[in-house]
Amino acid sequence: MFITFHILFAFLISALLTYISIPVIVRISALKKLLDKPNERKVNDVPIPNLGGVAIFLGISISTLLVIEDMQASDFRYIFAAMILLFFVGIKDDILVLSARTKLISQVFAAVFLSILGNIRLTNLHGIFGIEELNYWFSLALSLVTIVGLINAMNFIDGIDGLSGGLGVMISTLFGILFIRFGDISYAILCFAISGSLVPFLFYNVFGKSNKIFMGDTGSMILGLLVAVMAIKYNELAIGTTNYSYAPALSIAIVFIPLFDMIRVVIVRMMHKKSPFKPDMSHIHHKLLQLGHSHLVSSIMIIAVNLFIIALVFLLRSLNIHILLLILAGLGVLFTCNLTWWAYRKKS
Repeated sequence: MFITFHILFAFLISALLTYISIPVIVRISALKKLLDKPNERKVNDVPIPNLGGVAIFLGISISTLLVIEDMQASDFRYIFAAMILLFFVGIKDDILVLSARTKLISQVFAAVFLSILGNIRLTNLHGIFGIEELNYWFSLALSLVTIVGLINAMNFIDGIDGLSGGLGVMISTLFGILFIRFGDISYAILCFAISGSLVPFLFYNVFGKSNKIFMGDTGSMILGLLVAVMAIKYNELAIGTTNYSYAPALSIAIVFIPLFDMIRVVIVRMMHKKSPFKPDMSHIHHKLLQLGHSHLVSSIMIIAVNLFIIALVFLLRSLNIHILLLILAGLGVLFTCNLTWWAYRKKS
């Protein structure tokens, strides 16, 4: 009962803070003309405030700090240090637009805060390729790539109404349930604080009229950082537990759409000798819009596919980890080939 109350309290406080702060942010954005203006690669037809990440940050940070103050959560000082760094970089990018290089450097610094100072690292491969415990330097390199990669994955997928927020709710809720099963209530509180902040954001983002708002880079980078933290922490908790030997595969399944869409887009851009960080209209959500689907329908379809993949891995969890990873890789190739075929058909 005590645990349930804390988790519910974190969710409700986060949701309330986000819900009441977004209209204020929208009014200030309109007065100061801090708006996301339409152009050839954006899907909005009118200028929209894009500082929704400010409300998300406030909801997550304040609710989490209020609820876990008496709990053992030493990791959180480094998580919040990394969040604050990306918060200010994101705001500057949403208002003034920063170079991809500057954002990447800030993401690496945030990853360093977590991996080196906070010791939030992937230290074990759970038997993948016969490898269990990792040496420090390989662990550090893998963790930095994971954190920076997932920050960019969530940043890349933030392209239509409801998608990044919906995926964020799905990811944080699932990891929250997993943390509850492991008995790690501090991280469960963080997960449900994330969900709590994203639910009202989704309401304004998808259904808002006078108070419609975008997440912006502030929100998507913070969300990506927290997704990386959740994935790493879950895999670390699963070390040595035979019932959770499938943890790496389940983690990949949970972030499947953002991860494989980013990998596909980066490869395609590099094949065309473009910067992997140069924005374009080649993401999966852009393809669905071009097929005539609405933002909401496209987002629901993408989230449904991700949920199907998660359910598939969970149902097959008794299989060898290598088989599960091969299944995920095969789904990723199928996912990429279908989009490539669609693009070719569209051109012809």
